[in-house]
Amino acid sequence: MSDSASRRHFLKSGLVLIPAVTLAPQTVFSSTPAEGGAEDKHAGERYAPRFFSSAEWAFINAATERLIPQDELGPGAVACGIPEFIDRQMETPYAYGLLWYMQGPFLSDLPAELGYQQKLTPREIYRFGIKACDDWCISTHAKVFAQVPADTQIQILHQLEAGNVAMNELSSALFFAQLLKTTKEGYFADPLYGGNRKMAGWRMIGFPGARADYMDWVDHPNEHYPLGAVSIDGQRA
Repeated sequence: MSDSASRRHFLKSGLVLIPAVTLAPQTVFSSTPAEGGAEDKHAGERYAPRFFSSAEWAFINAATERLIPQDELGPGAVACGIPEFIDRQMETPYAYGLLWYMQGPFLSDLPAELGYQQKLTPREIYRFGIKACDDWCISTHAKVFAQVPADTQIQILHQLEAGNVAMNELSSALFFAQLLKTTKEGYFADPLYGGNRKMAGWRMIGFPGARADYMDWVDHPNEHYPLGAVSIDGQRA
């Protein structure tokens, strides 16, 4: 399978409902850095993060770009605004753990349909996870994650996913799962929330977005919908 086909499969594998996505059984990384125009190159620099510190912001930009790199199918994570999406998400009730019962006991091996089972909120998973990963990178590679070469970043992400990076507050596999989940959410969420800039994720999979109705197309089963995507606030792809 080619890199492009693998990337499309990787992204589509998480599409059960939009924007709800889950951790894919296999993940795809690329060492190819984004080399778009000036707009894409500086897409992650115009937004001032509200939750992440400068060191955390560097990690988020580097890690998400390794998870969804730019290629012929579309722009990468940074150009699509995924770091901005994640940062903005950290200021929602979801990230504070206000949507779930957050008292013990915490049982980590229960099925997902029984609800959130972690003692840490998404904000805490990111805060503790990034710090622990950067500390591990310094001890192992003498540099933080954002400063090591792209190929090394890919290896580290595989180590995180396998649970092989030592962390005190949580497992590295849990941290990686949170990172991957919110990265894919940012790629497919409505642009209103900061990610999916220019509806690149929707255009890649042919999703028409938040159109008011599809009554003129109900008699065309299994045919490609001919109109472009529209966002909640009326942007058109």
